[in-house]
Amino acid sequence: MQQIEEPAPAATPFSWIGGEPQVRALVDRFYDLMDLESGYAALRAAHGTDLANAREKLFMFLCGWLGGPDYYVQKHGHPMLRARHLPFAIGIQERNQWVQCMDQAMGEVGVDPQLRARLHDSFMNTADWMRNKNV
Repeated sequence: MQQIEEPAPAATPFSWIGGEPQVRALVDRFYDLMDLESGYAALRAAHGTDLANAREKLFMFLCGWLGGPDYYVQKHGHPMLRARHLPFAIGIQERNQWVQCMDQAMGEVGVDPQLRARLHDSFMNTADWMRNKNV
């Protein structure tokens, strides 16, 4: 028997999450956690000393990826996620820390549990696709 999913309560994940203010809060909490939590040390080490540029790029990317304004494409062109991340060693540990940190951030900023679960799965698929190390 096929499970029937409830429809999303908003037209896009961007509107469901709460628009730009909530995307900004999510990105800020994600990078704050990366800086604060020792469990994300490998992930933090991969980001260099200054997180300001990464914060802004992730905010712009997530706005468009979630169905809102396409700020990243307007400023930087096509995201080419895998190509842009090839210079960084991304293995299973980094992938898992990225997804775990984002999931923790989603929980802490109050992302709706149903949306959080959907985004967690999408983030895991994308993060796994960007891996360039087998360990």
